[in-house]
Amino acid sequence: MSSIYVLIPLAILLVSIAIGVFFWAVKSNQFEDLERHGSSILFDDDLPKKPSEPQPTSNKSDE
Repeated sequence: MSSIYVLIPLAILLVSIAIGVFFWAVKSNQFEDLERHGSSILFDDDLPKKPSEPQPTSNKSDE
């Protein structure tokens, strides 16, 4: 029975933190445009590609 005196404040604290995190996420626009972030992994061609640098040739004279 005495454990309920610890569990109830702990539950209230955890719920308060969860509600705080939810409102923070809503205010910082975490839930805006859910489609773009999901498809950005699949379609990564929007970024310009860097030209590849030529590979250095191995020096065969050392062998």
